[in-house]
Amino acid sequence: MDVSETRLPLLCVVGPTATGKSALAVRLAQRFDGEIVSADSMQIYRGAPIATAVPPTSERGGVPHHLLEFLEPDAAFTVADYVAHAHRILAEIAARNRLPLLVGGTGLYVNSVVDYIQFPPAPDGAPDDLSELSAEDLLERLASVDPEAAADLHPNNRRRILRALELYAATGQTRRERNAQSRALPSPYDPLLIGFGFCDRELLWRRIDRRVDEMLANGLVDEARRMAGRAGQGMAQAIGHKELLPYLRGEQPLEACVDRLKRETRRFAKRQMTWFSRDERIRWIWLDEQPDPFSAAVEMIEHKKGWRLP
Repeated sequence: MDVSETRLPLLCVVGPTATGKSALAVRLAQRFDGEIVSADSMQIYRGAPIATAVPPTSERGGVPHHLLEFLEPDAAFTVADYVAHAHRILAEIAARNRLPLLVGGTGLYVNSVVDYIQFPPAPDGAPDDLSELSAEDLLERLASVDPEAAADLHPNNRRRILRALELYAATGQTRRERNAQSRALPSPYDPLLIGFGFCDRELLWRRIDRRVDEMLANGLVDEARRMAGRAGQGMAQAIGHKELLPYLRGEQPLEACVDRLKRETRRFAKRQMTWFSRDERIRWIWLDEQPDPFSAAVEMIEHKKGWRLP
């Protein structure tokens, strides 16, 4: 028996922002009787649907969507938390004999789920005797227990050095040992990863600029004003609000802030492409070369070896 028969089919739809992957995923879910699990680290928070591009209910085509807007903006949430939620929901979708689709642009979320990464227990914090040490002393302490991890850290990066020491204190393992253990269990999934992107990045940049203009027309400034001061550490990282704060404080004109927002969104898309380009499993559909990306994706899915589609 093909080993894939013992694993759950999992369709992953990935790619940079503004490629229209959410709308394509809805059509694929309709075609194959699926449900969508968001893999977006900002769409998990409530209160910012415009900035985080949460697909409105009217555009979901009746397809169930999971892990959207279920946390308050200041709620703490880790990758390990996301993975635990996603595994549970994916299993529930499969138990309903429906095809689960993992959809989004947060590559760390996608890879952590697909590869069944195991996370160490969350550390309680730095040991008390480290709190008063300088960054240089902290790095020396880390080098004594995990020299490989210490070699990759700059002495000025106190936060990451502390995090490495916390993880060692919580697990008693070096980074290499933790990485090996994180992949110790086989993945329960038989994944197909489809990426949507553009060969000509200028086309993507124009789509990003157009999306920002649409967000502004839909009330982004008012949303940013309502959310000012409410975002916690996670939500504060979202692109779309923080770039507008100088305008809301009367420090800069709106045009300058919008230009910055478009620029930062382009940089974000570049980082997404860099992440996904490292995964050789992704089968790319280039939107500027493929006149019918939906049909191309359907063909990939229908020819996925070992899958028994609903």
